[in-house]
Amino acid sequence: MTPKRILLSTISLLVSLVCISSTSSAQAIPGPLATAKQIQNMLVQRVDVQHKSDGIVVGVITKQAREIISYGHFDRDDSRVPNGDTVFEIGSISKVFTSLLLSEMVLEGEVKLSDPISKYLPAWVHAPSRNGKQITLLDLATHYSGLPRMPNNFSSNYSPQQMYEFLDHYQLTRDPGEKYEYSNLGVGLLGVILAERADTDYDSLLRRRITAPLGMNRTGVELTPEMKTDFTPGHHFRLERASPWISPALTGAGGIRSTANDLLIFLAANMGIIHTPLQTAMKKMLSVRRTAGPGSQIDLGWHVATDMGGVICHNGQTDGYHSFLGYDPHRHIGVVVLSNSNESIDDIAWHIFSYPMTPLVQERIGPPNFPQ
Repeated sequence: MTPKRILLSTISLLVSLVCISSTSSAQAIPGPLATAKQIQNMLVQRVDVQHKSDGIVVGVITKQAREIISYGHFDRDDSRVPNGDTVFEIGSISKVFTSLLLSEMVLEGEVKLSDPISKYLPAWVHAPSRNGKQITLLDLATHYSGLPRMPNNFSSNYSPQQMYEFLDHYQLTRDPGEKYEYSNLGVGLLGVILAERADTDYDSLLRRRITAPLGMNRTGVELTPEMKTDFTPGHHFRLERASPWISPALTGAGGIRSTANDLLIFLAANMGIIHTPLQTAMKKMLSVRRTAGPGSQIDLGWHVATDMGGVICHNGQTDGYHSFLGYDPHRHIGVVVLSNSNESIDDIAWHIFSYPMTPLVQERIGPPNFPQ
């Protein structure tokens, strides 16, 4: 095997990311931002010592600059070192993009947050409701729908038709809008509804409304030829190769692939470091806030770690990948971490922010019995 190499590069800013933290009520006090050398050492430890990933890419952005730090390789049979243009599955970070689509379509007058889902479902589908309360688009985006984490009829290549069949027979156990319960199904449904409302498919909607305006040319559901060339394989148990994650009905919940460089652009836009046509829609995402649990809240798509300095973030996991995207709006620091293994890398992200590591909820995509 070709010896692993370290790729460390600093790139100037272009002028033209659930992370639910601790159950403590005390406000964590951050230390100084981790240095490039400290981040490098964390990656070496994770890849060479703990053997929990084949390759990891970290991106850090501030008002002054952005930096890419990576270590490892694509695979035991592919010695290429991952870099800022390497493509990963980003899992549940996709939910942030789906909520941005919702925010943008609300501003355009195409939908309303208060719209019940029944307005957009096929006529034959009986939308779940309880005590006269209907599930709204806002409930889907904030995990207040009352829908379960995953449907009990989930299967490979889960289709909108299968989703509708589940919804038609599902009985809610609590009123919509009553309580936070993380739901891949709910945000997957939101993605289907938005694509149908725009009379297109989710990938086309994503590219037209978000990635094209932001210049995120290596972000999407379907792999372009360029993305396919730089798509690192995912790994699970004992770093064996995992199959790519595909689920048409849940694409909006976890089907996007992206790179560290593209996600740094996305962070720069959300942080206000660069000005984009999506600035108003991004701000609107933060105007809605509900309780998500002790020490955390939920905006449209984003989780807010209120006991960790108010870091705005989301993580993701598929069968073969783990990811983290977040920024500290007060210190103006953004972090992205992408790994080609499904082992969690959340602790790396929090150590970069220099917050003490606390237990996090895994925002996992996969069947209900998918191993933690």
